[in-house]
Amino acid sequence: MHILLRGREIPDLWKLNVYVKNGGYEGLKKALSLPPKDVIEMVKASGLRGRGGAGFSTGMKWSFIPQNEPVKYVTVNCDESETGTFKDREIIETNPHQLIEGALICAYAIQAKAVYIYLRGEFWDQGHALDERIEEARKAGLAFDNIAGSGWSCPVYTHLGAGAYICGEESALLESLEGKLGQPRVRPPFPAQKGGGLYGEPTVVNNVETLANVPWILTNGADEFKKIGTEQSAGTKIFCVSGHVEKPGNYELPLGVTMRELLYTHAGGIRGGKQIKGILPSGGSGPVIRVNGNDDPVLDTKLSYEDMAKAGSILGSASIIVMDETVDMAWVGAKVIQFFKHESCGKCTPCREGTYWLEKVTDRILAGEAKTSDIDLVSNIAKNMQGTTLCALGDFAANPIIHTARLFPEDYKKHIKDDTAKKAPARMAQPAGD
Repeated sequence: MHILLRGREIPDLWKLNVYVKNGGYEGLKKALSLPPKDVIEMVKASGLRGRGGAGFSTGMKWSFIPQNEPVKYVTVNCDESETGTFKDREIIETNPHQLIEGALICAYAIQAKAVYIYLRGEFWDQGHALDERIEEARKAGLAFDNIAGSGWSCPVYTHLGAGAYICGEESALLESLEGKLGQPRVRPPFPAQKGGGLYGEPTVVNNVETLANVPWILTNGADEFKKIGTEQSAGTKIFCVSGHVEKPGNYELPLGVTMRELLYTHAGGIRGGKQIKGILPSGGSGPVIRVNGNDDPVLDTKLSYEDMAKAGSILGSASIIVMDETVDMAWVGAKVIQFFKHESCGKCTPCREGTYWLEKVTDRILAGEAKTSDIDLVSNIAKNMQGTTLCALGDFAANPIIHTARLFPEDYKKHIKDDTAKKAPARMAQPAGD
């Protein structure tokens, strides 16, 4: 069942006339016929959770916005810089009006003055195309002034970032949108509060995939949405599958599908008939899952927010990276650390210095120049980064080292040569001077 990737079945769904012919903007029109608070309650009742990684209740997030504030904003997070994630790009390319409609429903629910869609810096073509779609909606009376004849108005704008991973973090995104250096803010105040959002005003920040679900909920009802997925993880999810599978790509499936079904029924199985060794269920940010071959029962774990937590990892944005038996997990840890070191904004000392030293020590390990104690050292550095930074990047950078070293110790130890060969020769006693 496709709620989000309908463009695969409906040719030219990106065109306004095709989208409207297939029920487009009916959810917005329904929302406009209801009091704003009822729209929030409907989204809350649907069980929709944020698809950007945190999995927080969407309706609850909207309800935090103080209704008595005269100026409020909606910001759409389309930074999409997480390793292995490419779902939002497909949505804005093939089903852009559903995102625009969802963002406007959110704006009406909180009575926002404007919507800003923040796109990663590399999305030049997609950003220009999205501007054209927004202009189509404006000319059709579905955006900007007197939307659908309701008397309510809300402009929609796009903004291109500069290609920084950190701007996927909501407060750094807001800083960048304001023209400042993309670095996380000290909280509180939080974005939903006065002083914490865009230009200091209360702001909802939602992921592209999250908002693209909203029109379906308004059109079909909260109860119908809750019938899909699991009790705690309602709806469908786009799983971005990459790595050692036969058919990498985006797969929209109900939350609660097992990893085995996703990888074997939909993604074609493991490339070359090899055995699975590990899975990163949320890109480089989350803890790796050890898989002891293709028959391992861990593959029967359900892909939901609650079940992934029980498995010792997180679902996050569901960027599933599959690694077969040929992969060196020490190399994986080092590779991900290189990414986080490069993308650290440098504001927090534990993240800035921690990623630097993690890279240095892991490079030493891979070069065969380390001691056994260096494995403990690199894990200790990573653990001391956890919970010490303004945003979650410090924790994300620590995860690949902590969990690959814990679950795949053999991959680290094989790089260690005889420790005794590395000890400096003892100094001989020198004769006393005259």
